[in-house]
Amino acid sequence: MSTLYEQIKILYDQELYSNVIALANFVLSLSDHNSELLPAQARFLTYVHCADSYFHLSKYRKAESLYKKSLQFRKSLLKSKGATKPPPEGQKEIMSDIDIKYQIHLCLVQLKNTQEALQVLQGIPGKQRSAKVNMALAKMFQKQGMERSAIASYKEVLRECPLALSAVEGLLALGVKGIEVNSMIVNSITSVPSLEWLNMWIKAHAHVHNREYNHAITSFRSLDNANFLKDNVTLLTTMGECYYFAGDNKNALACLRRARTIEPDFTKGLDIYAAVLYKTQNIKELEKLIPVITQTSEYTAELYIAMAYALYAAHKFSKACTLIVQAQNLDPCSIEAIILWGNVLIEQKKYQEALHHFRQAALLKPHRYEPHKGLVDCYIGMHRLREALNIASTGCKLLGHTPRALTLYASVLMKDPVSVGKAKNLLEKALSQDESFLPAVYLLAEIYEQEMNLEAAIELLGRQVELQPTSKFHQMLGDLWARVHNQEKALDHYAVALNLDPHNRRALEGLHRLDSTSTKLESTYYMSVGDEHADATYDVGDGLPDTDNDEAADESETEEVWSDMDLEANSQQGNL
Repeated sequence: MSTLYEQIKILYDQELYSNVIALANFVLSLSDHNSELLPAQARFLTYVHCADSYFHLSKYRKAESLYKKSLQFRKSLLKSKGATKPPPEGQKEIMSDIDIKYQIHLCLVQLKNTQEALQVLQGIPGKQRSAKVNMALAKMFQKQGMERSAIASYKEVLRECPLALSAVEGLLALGVKGIEVNSMIVNSITSVPSLEWLNMWIKAHAHVHNREYNHAITSFRSLDNANFLKDNVTLLTTMGECYYFAGDNKNALACLRRARTIEPDFTKGLDIYAAVLYKTQNIKELEKLIPVITQTSEYTAELYIAMAYALYAAHKFSKACTLIVQAQNLDPCSIEAIILWGNVLIEQKKYQEALHHFRQAALLKPHRYEPHKGLVDCYIGMHRLREALNIASTGCKLLGHTPRALTLYASVLMKDPVSVGKAKNLLEKALSQDESFLPAVYLLAEIYEQEMNLEAAIELLGRQVELQPTSKFHQMLGDLWARVHNQEKALDHYAVALNLDPHNRRALEGLHRLDSTSTKLESTYYMSVGDEHADATYDVGDGLPDTDNDEAADESETEEVWSDMDLEANSQQGNL
């Protein structure tokens, strides 16, 4: 004859959690008046099953309370005389307090009480900590800046589980040398076959965490072949992120697109994919992405940020901020959410509020380019040129003299006529590193024009046309040839520009000026806000699509899924 506890266990094994709670509620009350109905060990396990059921139903506060109650009951059970008796046939040995404490920690994490969660795990003696306890401790130590404790905990994980790759990444992120990490693994798994890729994978991630993105990309590309990890979405996404961090949006987009083609519901890197789509002005693709991911993906911080980018592009700033808040509720340290929020505030000309967000981003990730760019934009918008210069100069020191950092610094120096010469030197240095870096080309061409050195501007843009023959470059060359009264060459370049892009408004205007035999052109506009093909990276804010060409209707595909996402997000918060 089965017992009441056995019936509870059957329900629990079948994952009928609401039924477990309902039956256990009555059984525990009955056993209060008749202890024979539920022996002590069965009562303890009932508490645990009931707590687990609440946890699976996302009722974390109630689950925490029952876990603590089961822990207290277990202590009293071990002190009693009956604790020495073997458990009845068919029952497992009594659950350890380590497992219960781990579950309490999970509840507290879900309730966003991370400090108490850390204290619960720290209460477990070091020699009794399992790999999952050490992994949880390592992540919390790392988030709180306790690096030495985090490293020690990650190493304990690897001693027990040598192929715990998240622990490997954690150690590399904390500055442990790749050679040391690799030796810890190799010494433990000498007999495991088919691990030729692992050494290169560790080497690539070591480069990532040392911010040596070009070296990391080279290592990842060596793994992206048929012999190793070709078409692996995690590899492609990480490689795309490296391109993005290095400022190469074109290749970042290619990698991230390829990853999504292979696995459309993959959420890792979705926030950066949306950022790249926005920065490369693929707004239609961004809008089409949103309905797909909201139907096939879980609601993560990355998904909310992607949705926010679509609303940002549609000038729906208030709703974009609402989604950014949802993202931060799920991941308070999301650097992409903080950066986007700052850029949204810049577009609303709320520079003081934006400063707060970019300062926070700079504290979290001082070696990311976007926080420095955001701070510069804010200070320029507030007409505080001195602070903008200080931030841009500091950015060069932290980020290195890369084309992006040099061009950002030059863009601020150009605001003051006295320092235009220094700006020109920095731009020439940037182009010596990457002769096709468009923002530097545009700014240097502008300086040449201001100096009336039109021949140098023509020579600069002529080289660019050979490297990347875009409509924008041909239009700019058309303007310059018109300035030096060479109408034939001006007409040729305007014709090519319109052939590449029939909607190039400035090329059309240039043709009209030539037709009217006017030899005077408007003042320089190479970096004017809203130019269809200009890189807006160095204007205040990230630059939205030109309003003349913005075909996004008020009720876009993004807008259609907004209300459903809002309701879903609210329901998730209600579970806490």
